[in-house]
Amino acid sequence: MSQVPCYTIINSPDLEVPNEMQLKQDLEKGDTNHKIETLKKVIKLLLNGERYPGLIMTIIRFVLPVQDHTIKKLLLIFWEIVPKTSGDGKLLQEMILVCDAYRKDLQHPNEFLRGSTLRFLCKLKEPELLEPLMPAIRACLDHRHSYVRRNAVLAIFTIYKNFDWLVPDGPELIANFLDTQQDMSCKRNAFLMLLHADQERALNYLASCIDQVHSFGDILQLVIVELIYKVCHANPAERSRFIRCIYNLLNSSSNAVRYESAGTLITLSLAPTAIKAAASCYIELIVKESDNNVKLIVLDRLIAMKENENMEKVMQDLVMDVLRVLAAPDIEVRRKALALAMDLVYSRNIGEMVLVLKKEVAKTHNVEHEDTGKYRQLLVRTLHICSIKFPDVAATVIPVLVEFLSDTNELAAADVLIFIREAIQKFPALSALIIEHLIEAFPQIKSSKIHRAAVWILGEYVEGPQILEVIDAIQQTLGDIPMVEAEQRRLTGDPTDEQNQQQGGASGDGNGSSSTTTTSNAINKVTSDGTYATQSAYSLAPVTKAEKRPPLRQYLMDGDFFIGAALSATLTKLALRYVELQPESSAQNRLTTRVMLIMSSILHLGKSGFPSKPITNDDTDRIFICLRTLSERTEEAVSVFMHYCREALGKMLDAQHDEDLRMLKEKQRATAKVQPDDPVLFAQLSNGRDNQLGENVFESSLNQALAGTKTAQLSDISSPNNKLNKVTQLTGFSDPVYAEAYVNVNQYDIVLDVLIVNQTNDTLQNCTLELATLGDLKLVERPHPVVLAPHDFCNIKANVKVSSTENGIIFGNIVYDTALNTNVIVLNTIHIDIMDYIIPASCTDTEFRQMWQDFEWENKVTVNTSFTDLHEYLRHLLKSTNMKCLTPEKALSGQCGFMAANMYAKSIFGENALANLSIEKPVDDPDSKVTGHIRIRAKSQGMALSLGDKISSSQKQSVQAA
Repeated sequence: MSQVPCYTIINSPDLEVPNEMQLKQDLEKGDTNHKIETLKKVIKLLLNGERYPGLIMTIIRFVLPVQDHTIKKLLLIFWEIVPKTSGDGKLLQEMILVCDAYRKDLQHPNEFLRGSTLRFLCKLKEPELLEPLMPAIRACLDHRHSYVRRNAVLAIFTIYKNFDWLVPDGPELIANFLDTQQDMSCKRNAFLMLLHADQERALNYLASCIDQVHSFGDILQLVIVELIYKVCHANPAERSRFIRCIYNLLNSSSNAVRYESAGTLITLSLAPTAIKAAASCYIELIVKESDNNVKLIVLDRLIAMKENENMEKVMQDLVMDVLRVLAAPDIEVRRKALALAMDLVYSRNIGEMVLVLKKEVAKTHNVEHEDTGKYRQLLVRTLHICSIKFPDVAATVIPVLVEFLSDTNELAAADVLIFIREAIQKFPALSALIIEHLIEAFPQIKSSKIHRAAVWILGEYVEGPQILEVIDAIQQTLGDIPMVEAEQRRLTGDPTDEQNQQQGGASGDGNGSSSTTTTSNAINKVTSDGTYATQSAYSLAPVTKAEKRPPLRQYLMDGDFFIGAALSATLTKLALRYVELQPESSAQNRLTTRVMLIMSSILHLGKSGFPSKPITNDDTDRIFICLRTLSERTEEAVSVFMHYCREALGKMLDAQHDEDLRMLKEKQRATAKVQPDDPVLFAQLSNGRDNQLGENVFESSLNQALAGTKTAQLSDISSPNNKLNKVTQLTGFSDPVYAEAYVNVNQYDIVLDVLIVNQTNDTLQNCTLELATLGDLKLVERPHPVVLAPHDFCNIKANVKVSSTENGIIFGNIVYDTALNTNVIVLNTIHIDIMDYIIPASCTDTEFRQMWQDFEWENKVTVNTSFTDLHEYLRHLLKSTNMKCLTPEKALSGQCGFMAANMYAKSIFGENALANLSIEKPVDDPDSKVTGHIRIRAKSQGMALSLGDKISSSQKQSVQAA
């Protein structure tokens, strides 16, 4: 059975279905405006599946003769969608009258009417209607107006493609027409027909005007590029004849032509000059095109080129050109450009690249934009990778990056410290330079988290005379010690030691005695009867004044005593290292007591009531451990502080490095390397990946011969994901009508291909597939009724729009008429699986934590499974949810009775899904089942619930299977 032709779809709200007699009266007796409104209503009703066979004659008699242009436009849509055949498949008699009306329109003096009628004829699939119109269509090729001529060419092209016997001399007719034309749109349509209908004539025309191609319009140039691509792949000997033409089109004024020419060039030739010309053309397009979507698409083409080893070597010299893309304001474009540049950069141009990145860093200072912080973070990471990949540039990068530590963007500053931590571990020669810059930047840091990490690095790597320098810097950012008495003096309004020192710097040495006096006055107060009273901090109400304090002191006053615990550990490491270096016991004791005073002062402040929150028990215990280590100096405790911390960092960096190498090997394994002694590649055994750089014409023609379609891959025919494995049975085998559906999930819509088989000996009239949806799905149009002969079958397609990542259900029934009555068969429900939208993705730990904090919808699923092995359960979960495990393999290895892992995936709509797995089982009982829970977080409620349902259903299946 032939498919119903595709037609224009007009969206309409729910209409109340009017009476057919009322519609007839409105069409017969109404004025022109009334007829227009009625005709619109009829079109919408027909699109919604209603049938009005009696209206056709009324419209022919009373509407078709009207010369109003609006009515004529609407009639073109009406005749496009109205059923033109009777129930037995024969053409309706009334259509002969319609055909005569359109023959007159093809001879109408108004060029718009002629052109729009010709466009309408392109959509007709009935040769009986087209045959009497052929002389009029041919005559339109000589019309004075280009609008009519170009639509006449399109009409002849479509008719020749569908019914070549109606216009057997079509290619010759159009070739002669092409030789005499000057209008570019007419030439384009004519050349397009020759390209598909008679390539030899198209090539002869191109050869005759190949030197004038650069002066043609862009629409014709695009068709010429398509012809060269097809001809050169079909006959490689023709490449030398046309490749110069492609080179010329790289300089076209049209961006679309340049893009297509560059893509064609690299499929025709892998010569270095061709690759360089195509890549340079792509880069120019990215720089000059304002649309961010275009920039991203062209960047993807460059990245696909880079995946080819031969092209990558040539593209390495274009790194500086790629960096020109950073002028774009969009963060995604910049991210892709930096990633591409990092993959291409090598030792010769790394210096130039670092200079460009330094300038970009300078540009971001004092610029207020929502993406500036993200861009600075991106630049920091890129410079980090540059320094680790090419250690020679690390010395020039470090001073630039250390400036970020005082940045208000905490993420960028955190990335700098991650880089410094790795660099100081991997490049010991640079440690002195790094420590020097870190001490300089230390007082300017504005974030507690950054200060904490900087303090750890200083405590771990500072040696020799810099120890005292670091302790001085820490004490300077803490302020007066003891801190409780300093805060007490602030409350009473007396100047602190800091303020006295500042005054001393202004007025000379005479302030020494006044400082002592002021301090004593702060402690001793004279009562009304003349006696002295002493005030302590505990008698003061802890109402702090909003005064500017040194940064570390401010963190402590805000109740962040974790920084105090980290500070204590650092001071302990510095003191222990100083004891090893300094032979004099008096100097050792002096520094140790100074450090212990700072720690005890932090403890005292935490319990004094001055800070907004008191010190926690954990932080108190940690500081006490540090004090005890300094006082007792047992060998085990000293070795923990002096050696184990650095060893742990080394192991973590090694694990990260191993993970990066593993990912790189997997990537390299995916790219095919052909060696001289490699075996022949058989298409049946290939992995079926699409080649982004161009089509393998030989393989695609073989596919077409064997599989019947050009797009099918040979490997897809036997793969487990082919159509046969995605068929849902809708009715039973014993039902009068058997139905099954193939659910094809595209990016934003679902196509249901439903096979309907008449298993009876009767003809089924008006066999209609009625569908409804549940969830975030929307049916685009109602399928048309069909007539099924005895034991006949047909395919009906239905489109369903999808707008978010949620599980959905499609249900419905089949209604059909027999000679006796109307029958209904209820269909099985079709469940749309969320897994069709979800793909594995990866992100950094920092990004994962940030998203976990931001996402508000959480779904907690209890583990209920028959699995007895933790690793097996994790693999089952990853397979059933399409998520990727972010926790490294090394962290999951071994058997300790429990497991915690983070998982991440993205949907095709750009939604993120996070999951945290916490499972356990007794180590001493090998037969016990895995228990625990999975927490899912997502931005939308539907995503979190649907993913939870998927996990629960996969668990039930595994339990039932067991």
